[in-house]
Amino acid sequence: MWDVLTGFDPALLATFVVAGLLLNITPGADFVFVTASGIAGGPRVGMAAGIGINLGIIVHVVAAAAGISAFLLAVPAAYDAIRFAGAAYLLWLAVQMWRASGDLAEGRAAPGIRAAIRRGFITNVLNPKTALFIFAFIPQFTVPAIGPIWMQILILGAIFMINGFIFVTCLGAAAGLFADVLRARIRALNKLTAILFGGLAARLILD
Repeated sequence: MWDVLTGFDPALLATFVVAGLLLNITPGADFVFVTASGIAGGPRVGMAAGIGINLGIIVHVVAAAAGISAFLLAVPAAYDAIRFAGAAYLLWLAVQMWRASGDLAEGRAAPGIRAAIRRGFITNVLNPKTALFIFAFIPQFTVPAIGPIWMQILILGAIFMINGFIFVTCLGAAAGLFADVLRARIRALNKLTAILFGGLAARLILD
């Protein structure tokens, strides 16, 4: 595995890392969920949401290495199934946030650390944008001459996951640390989060 890792062109790896960071900082379902969880439940819940997100990424990476990426590209209906499932889950989250009152305990994105990890995992696994990035984008950075493709996908996926883990856990912690500033505006934040989740669901359906 070390030979494969050192076989990558440094410039190619740098391009891959930058692309992954851009995906992480672009607001989407994962970004919104981690932020909402941190604001509502504090730094620990926000970081737990980030951990759940990264557990979902592991599923995508392993699936890509196992050849699921080729299957989804060959069978568009399978990708559509993932897309609509993700949209349905986002709509469910949107309804929960919209119906929440101004009470922080009722309006938070996840009621505790375990729930944050579980919901983060589900949010990521059912996020076709992440799946598309891993299934279609990562293989473009593989080089057959340096080793098995599945091993290269695992290595690139691990790099993407490590960078994503650092970003989302810091995001969740920061949202939790600044929660007191936003506490008085929790009702508006619940509505805004609901609108964002609803908008993301609509984009998945219309794409």
